[in-house]
Order: sequence, then structure tokens, then C-alpha cells
Amino acid sequence: MSCLIAYFMSEKQNEPESYTYAKAGVSIEAGNALVKAIAPLAKATARPGANAELGGFGGFFDLKAAGYDDPLLVAANDGVGTKLKLAIDHDRHDSVGIDLVAMCVNDLIVQGAEPLFFLDYFATGKLENGVAERVVAGIAEGCKISGCALIGGETAEMPGMYADGDYDLAGFCVGAVERDKAVTGARLEAGDILLGLASSGIHSNGYSLVRRLAEDKGWKLDRPALFDPETLLIEALIAPTRIYVKSLLPLMQSGHIKALAHITGGGLLENIPRVLPDGLHAHIDASAWEQPRLMAFLQAQGNIEPEEMARTFNCGIGMVLAVSPDKVPSVTADLEAADETVHQIGDIRTGSKGCTVQGKSDIWSAMSDWTATHNG
Repeated sequence: MSCLIAYFMSEKQNEPESYTYAKAGVSIEAGNALVKAIAPLAKATARPGANAELGGFGGFFDLKAAGYDDPLLVAANDGVGTKLKLAIDHDRHDSVGIDLVAMCVNDLIVQGAEPLFFLDYFATGKLENGVAERVVAGIAEGCKISGCALIGGETAEMPGMYADGDYDLAGFCVGAVERDKAVTGARLEAGDILLGLASSGIHSNGYSLVRRLAEDKGWKLDRPALFDPETLLIEALIAPTRIYVKSLLPLMQSGHIKALAHITGGGLLENIPRVLPDGLHAHIDASAWEQPRLMAFLQAQGNIEPEEMARTFNCGIGMVLAVSPDKVPSVTADLEAADETVHQIGDIRTGSKGCTVQGKSDIWSAMSDWTATHNG
């Protein structure tokens, strides 16, 4: 009998190894657990037109239930960029989801579109549900702030594609605007006034330069910031992108705003021309608003030239509005009532399509007056 048992054991040992997805580094169970954990987060973002249930192959949205008669759909997608490395390296995963939503919905509102629904893509080498849940919780929070529903997404576990602990994010948002209220900038004319809405920090652009400065200058990110002793430097750097949807949407629907520019990569110089028709040029007075101390810190640490600042960072302005001179007082009052900080930063003039930022500002107080122009 013992010989027979030994025979069968020998045969089994010679069988080929049985492979599984888990042995390759992908846990289906972890993915299922994540979907179960984040389902209540998505459900909390439900709005008319979407019930925000997860688990199907796609998400439905009912435009009629959302109250639209003759809508145009507007779509946007974006990511968070290398700001994610700061979040990963310093365990600050809770707000990058807000950044992800903000970068998409702020692009929709400039067209006059109301964000309706959002989908996310989370990719990593090994799924760590604690981290993923914190990220998705931030996405859900961003959706609630902007009034859109989180109706679906994708979680990709891809061993070998990412270093340990790393992940990447992408977001996709669809909005709608009634056909006769779409904002294209076509109504702009010389003499229109430019208003700037204050940013909440660096937002989500320029972080490759920020991280390079942090490394080269040996910043201690876990210590109070030199420019704000009440705040850790990492918290100042990681502050989430401001979402402007709820404060701007009523004004966009009223027609009081002629054009909007979301100040992202390319800064003031390159983003404002994107909404200008041919024959109009934006002129920005750099002395019209007090530069945030964070921006002054970055400039001083890197000895960054004014033009480089104006096309790399938002310099304290996250959104630029173009309005008729007679609408400036009412638009300003409405925005301030919605907790926005508003600055009158320039105007529109005839000239080649583009933007000029000019003047002496606190951020460059050691420098003489300067001018930077971008033609778009």
C-alpha cells in the first residue's frame, strides 16, 4: 500500500504548476471588495438623471429627467499629473480625487455646461484597498461639490506597470448646456473687462517643477511652511484644486459672462487666448491682485523669471471671466456672495489674438516692470 501511495504522490509532483490570476499579481477578490466599499460613495452623488449605482457595464443618464429641452453635450477628460507623486510619497491620498474632478468640471463650466456625470480610471500595480478607497472618496466629494453623479469607473491592477505603491488617475466628465446658452467667446468685444477668481493654491499644474525644487533645495515638507507657520509645507503644496461650478453656473446660464478661461497648464499667458476670437488681445495687469505667498515662495526658491511664472503656474488666479463693463458690479457681487474672491485684472483690446501680462507685482517686487506676451 505504501508503494502505491508513493507512486501517486510522485505522479502528482510531476504535474505542471497550476497558475492563477492571483499568482500573477492580480486579486479579483480585492477588486470586488473595492467595488463593494465604494458603492455607497457613488450612491451619495446621485442627482436627477442618474441614480449613481455601480456594478453594470456602463452608467445611464437621463437628460430629460435632468430638465433639458434642447441640450448640447460637452465632454472633458483630464488627470492630476505628478501631483500624485507628492500624494503617494507623503500619504496624502484624500484630496487628489477632488483635483481629478476639478480639472474636468472646471473645463466644462467654461463652455456654460453643467457637469452631469463623472467616471474615473484608477490604475496601479497592486491594489491596496485602503488607498483606493481614500482616492475614490475624494472623487465622490468632488462630484458632490460640483453637483455631478459618479456613475461608474474602472479599476486596473497591472503588476509590472507601476512601482510599488504608485497609481495613476484619469477622469471623464460629461455635461450639458441648452443650445442657445453655449459659451464660445463669440460675443467678446474690445472694452470687455477681465475678472480673476482666486485659486486655492497651485491646483494641478506645474508639479514637475515643484518636485524638482523640493529635491534640489532639500525642502522639509513635513515642517511648517516658511510663508505660513500654521501650515505644513506638504499641506500647502497638496491643497486641492478649487471647483468653481456652483458659483459660476447661475451666471453662465443668465448670460452675464461672455467667456471663461480655466487657468491650467500654460498659465495666464496661454489659456486666456483659447477663448478669444481673432482680432482681440487680452491685457493683464500683474499688479492688480496680491500674489499668494506660496507663489512668491516658489519664485524665490527657483529664481523663476516672471514670464516663466506666468505660463507655468496660475499665480493665484484659477479662472478668468470676461464681462461687459456694465455687468462688473453685479457679477462681482454675485460671485462674492458665493464665497469667491474676485479681482479686476485686465481688459480686452483690439490686436492680434493673444495675451499680455504686464506690470510689477508683489511676487516679483525685486524686479523692474516686465512684459510677457503670448500670441495664440
